[in-house]
Amino acid sequence: MDASDAITALAALAQPTRLDAFRLLVKHEPDGLAAGEIARLLEVPHNTMSTHLAQLQRAGLVTTERQSRSIIYRADLVGLRRVISFMLKDCCAGHPDLCVPLIADLRPCCLSREETHA
Repeated sequence: MDASDAITALAALAQPTRLDAFRLLVKHEPDGLAAGEIARLLEVPHNTMSTHLAQLQRAGLVTTERQSRSIIYRADLVGLRRVISFMLKDCCAGHPDLCVPLIADLRPCCLSREETHA
């Protein structure tokens, strides 16, 4: 990932509806959601949501898969990882211990529900 790709991804997320849609898709990984369901849950017109999802896809943050008559959208977690990695690439001027709190904040999202409630 280069600076241009990172700017494209971050710009796509800099709009409230797209940010909400992306966070919703992350929440629904690995199953994803149909565009109509995303629009319904976020209370956004279908055609507007399609435009937002297309921009997230162009930014490398969303993937699609056709299932019967529906297109299922999924968060591209590899794309998200690339953006985060780009942002942290030269983290803390050679003091990785300074990044520990950041990494600790990210870890709970990766635990199963059983692990987080144990």
